[in-house]
Order: sequence, then structure tokens, then C-alpha cells
Amino acid sequence: MKLRGEGGSSRLQRQYIFNVPPLAGEYSGGSEVAKNMDVFPQNLLVAFVLSLLYVSGRAYRLDILKRNSEPNEGNVRLSGSESPSEGRVEIYHDGIWGTVCDDNWDMAEAQVVCRQLNFPGAKSVVIGKDYGKASGPIWLDEIACTGKEKQLVSCQFSGWGKTDCTHKEDAGVICESRNDVTLSGSTHSLDHSIGLSGDLGQIFDSGTACDFLITFQTPNGNKKDDGTEEMIETTICAHKAILMLYPYFSASAGANNITVTVSRPCQSYFTSFIRYLYTRKTEISYSSAMCLHQLASDFGINQLMEDIGRLFSNILPDDASFHSQVSLYKYAVESKDLVLEENCVQYMAWNFQNLTSSPVWPELPVELLRSLLTRSDLVVADEYFLLQTLEDWITNNGSSLSSEKQTDLLRLVRFPMIPAEKLYELETKSLLFSAHRDLYRDSVLKAYQFNVLLYSNLTQLKLVKENNDYKPRIYTGETWSIAINPLAKSSSSQSRNRYENYGYRDSYGRYGGYYPNPTASPNKQLSTPLHNSLLFKNNMITWEANILKTQNDCSWRGLRCESFPAARLALQNQYQSTSGVLFRNRLLLTCQSKYVCQIQGFKGDLAYVNTNDTQVLAYPCPDDKYTYTFVVRPEYV
Repeated sequence: MKLRGEGGSSRLQRQYIFNVPPLAGEYSGGSEVAKNMDVFPQNLLVAFVLSLLYVSGRAYRLDILKRNSEPNEGNVRLSGSESPSEGRVEIYHDGIWGTVCDDNWDMAEAQVVCRQLNFPGAKSVVIGKDYGKASGPIWLDEIACTGKEKQLVSCQFSGWGKTDCTHKEDAGVICESRNDVTLSGSTHSLDHSIGLSGDLGQIFDSGTACDFLITFQTPNGNKKDDGTEEMIETTICAHKAILMLYPYFSASAGANNITVTVSRPCQSYFTSFIRYLYTRKTEISYSSAMCLHQLASDFGINQLMEDIGRLFSNILPDDASFHSQVSLYKYAVESKDLVLEENCVQYMAWNFQNLTSSPVWPELPVELLRSLLTRSDLVVADEYFLLQTLEDWITNNGSSLSSEKQTDLLRLVRFPMIPAEKLYELETKSLLFSAHRDLYRDSVLKAYQFNVLLYSNLTQLKLVKENNDYKPRIYTGETWSIAINPLAKSSSSQSRNRYENYGYRDSYGRYGGYYPNPTASPNKQLSTPLHNSLLFKNNMITWEANILKTQNDCSWRGLRCESFPAARLALQNQYQSTSGVLFRNRLLLTCQSKYVCQIQGFKGDLAYVNTNDTQVLAYPCPDDKYTYTFVVRPEYV
């Protein structure tokens, strides 16, 4: 069996430590291979390793003997309650304890948590209870368990740190205590697995009683006389008891050896990769990440592959040319890492306008462009800008792009979202109108229907719910958005507006009297049409946008904020016919005026900003220096 690894780019500096509940042990051998295989009776070694695997189980709470120890990846605990069987559910990931959002939180999830903590089972779920202030990120959201999993991390969830929740929505449980069940037939588990990972690492390092040879070949760049590549061979002696857990090695099929091919850049990391299979721990640097990710993909180690994939989000903002982002996207598609692929596409969707002015834009892969055009979180000035940009790209790539592929891309433009005044210009100003006349005319007709028909008529024609053509993306043009930079200095007129907005008057009714707000927060007003449709062009509504930095800022407005900073986008004049319109507004955070690093939805009038200290960021931002862009997004409902 031969598996071919792939090389990759390297980046330096940071290192990350993965600490996953261990499975088994390993060794990097050499000339001592044959000797070591005879040192220790194999049957005793196998029995010892299997006994380690048996007692390791998972991470259980030990109530009769408490000791301070380093938690393992995926451990859970209950916090905020005097009872050891009740509390807020917290999970350990990437060296930090975090919480779980209560979206979809039910008895199946509670049963998994309670059994993982070695309680007999769960009594009930707890939602909305105040267990005190939670620190750290919200690690899990939209979690779905069957109830049979041994660990909460084995359940399905949307991804580490991917959430729109606040700590007010932290999930809790009440577990059955041992006093709640009869003692007859009850069991008590002891968990001494804290040192197991290190023990298994020592077994690998020593090579004691190893019984499975792994030969990895690396091309040295030279050719043999027959034209084939010369290979450098290195042998590692490992243990069947460990490798039988990984089907790709076929260690349980009676074989005693395997030869694999590893690319030259990844040669130095292969031993570390095999050691990880024993210890479930490894150190990741930017220089090793691509190789370890590729090896994990080749050998089916999905958890390692996905966790390394998430680390790439830290480097995506570093390259303004977008060469790295596109290269990582291609690599993710090739390695079939859906997590990494989504991470790359999302970053480029959020920073689409930067992408269109980058050196890679003219030769952007058509599959990547198509993925971007399907997204509703694509950030653009407006849909007309998107059409013009796409037409330019198609025109430049026309010789290599079939008419069918051009049509496929153009159909992803949301013509009903194009401002009505721009629709009239398409026939004379569009670069591709004559080449795709039927498509443009059909699309423009659909856009006109959207602009002149009432919602009830559109519903009867089944136009609105047909597809996404009638739903806005994230439009940052002046019609639908306004930006606030908290670090910018306010003018005197802006300061006066602060008082006016808050409504502070003296006894004579003058603004700016004797009761100014001591913590006046940055704010602006924005006027938008009620809806994208031309029917509502003159039906203007007013919004107030605020950045709230303290609880005092919230209290002045009668609000209770869960965390800071927070953003508020509040409708000031409720138009009488808004009942058929739903506003799915968004808050964009642009880091240091360079790239969009975070997008948040509003719940009611408020959106909470994730910071580097307390939450998981989609993409990191040094010093939390943001520009806040408030985007209004009306939809028919």
C-alpha cells in the first residue's frame, strides 16, 4: 500500500499544542529496530498497551480524590453551582475552558455530559439560569447528540467558536447524583489516565517490543538509470496494538510492515505524525502545519486535519495579495478538507472588494468564483458593482471560458437587488449584454417585476421563495450602511449631536443643559428606504447606530447589555407598513481599516462584538482596533 503525501508552504513563529484524549503508543527507530523487537515479550507488551487503553476510557470527574491536573482536550466540567451535579457546562479546547450555547440543547446532550462526568445520567437541562459570570469563549453551538456518545466533542456541532450566542445563552445541566440511584450494582470509576499520553510516548520513543515496520520513502531529486526517481528510505518501528486503530495502516490484516511515500518537504515531520497517533499530542508551527495536515488527510486522521485547518484562519489576513488564500483554497479542495475550504471562501467573501483589486483576481479559479457568487454573506458595495466586476472578469477570461460557463456565472447575479436606475443602463453599458441577450432580458424582467409588484403579487407568482435572487447580500454602499470609527476624533457639531440624540435639555428646553451624558458613546444616524423595491423608494426610515462600551452607555437607553463592546442599530420612526418586511441587519468589523475580520447579526437592536480576550474570532485582529459598519438588510417575509 502506498500513500502519497503533499508538500506545502511554510510559515514561522507561533506554535500550537493539541492535547486530545490519548489512544495509544509509538517509536522512531533506526538501526536498533530488530534488536528492540526482541527485547520484551510481545504478548506482555500488547497486554500492557491494551490495559492502558482499557483503563484510559475518557475524562471522568473523580469526586473521592480531587487533585490538580492539566485538563485534556474535550474534557467537560460543571461550573457556577455549589452542587457537583449541577452547573453551567464548560468544555476544554485549545488550552481554554469555554461554554456551550443552549441552541438545540436537550436531554440527549445532557446525558452525554453527565455520563462523561461519570454521573449515572441526566435529570434535566438548564436554560437561562444565571450561574455567575462565565469567562472564555463560547466554544460550541447548534450541537446535536444522539445520546450514545462517550464525549460531548463526539457530537455534531457547527465548529469550534462558531456561534451567534452570548453568555446569557450558556447551557446547563442537572445530573443524577449517586444518591439518586440504588447502590446495588452501581459502579465507581477511577480515572488515572492523566499520564497515559506521556507513557505511550515513551513506548514509541524507546521502541520496546515494536512489531510493525513503517518505511517511508522520499524522492531525493535524482534519477536512476531506468529513469525512475531515487528514494531516501527511513524506517520507524511501531506497534500493531496502536496502529490497528487506524485502518489505513492495515496493521490488523496480518501484515508486519508497510511502505509509504512522503514528499520531500514533509520528510522531517513524518516521525512526529506517527508519534501523534500514540499520544494524541503534537506541536504545530506554521512551518509544519501544511505537512501534518496533508499526512492527517492521507491517513484519515480527521480530527487532527480539521484542527490544523482551523489554525490557518490566523494567517489568512496576513497576505494582502491573496496568493496565500487562493493557494490554501486549492489545497483544501485537493485534500477534501471542507472546514478549511469554508474558512478560505468565507474570508474572501467578506473581503471581496479587496480580492477584486488584488493580483490574483484576473486568474481566480472559476470554481472559487462560483462559490463566492452563491453566498449571501458576500460583502460588496451593491449588486451592480458585483455585476460589473464579474463582467470584467469574464471578458478577461473569455477565451478560456465557454459560453455555458459564462452563463452559469451570470445567473448567480441577483438582478432584482440591482438598484432600479441601474437596470435601465444595462443594455447600453453592459459588456456582455449582446453576447447573452436572452439571459439579461429575462433577468431584467424579473427585476422589474420585483420593483413594481406588491409583495402579495410576488408571492402568488412564487417569485420570492424560488431562490436567493430576492434576498440581499451585505451591501456596504451609502444607501444601506454607515461606518463608525471609535478612535476618530469627534467634531464639536458631532458632540452637540450626541446631546441632541440623547435628548438632554436644560430647564428652558435647550439642548446640552445641565445633565450631559458622562459616557456619551459614538453614534450616527442613517436613513434608508423601507425596502429594496422601487415601490418603497420614498418611504424612508431612520436608524440610530451606537457603539456601547460600558453598562452605563446601555443604561442611558434602558438596555441591559451582556458584554462589551456592543453595537446598537435601532429604528427611530416605525413606518406603518413594516409588517411584511423583516430586517436581517449585520455588523461588520474591519480590522485596522484593512480587512473584515468579523460579521455579527443583530438580535433585536443589539449585536455583541467578540474580542480577542473573551471570544473566538473568525479572523484575529491585533489590539481589537475596529471600524464598525452597520448594514441594513430588509427582506420580504
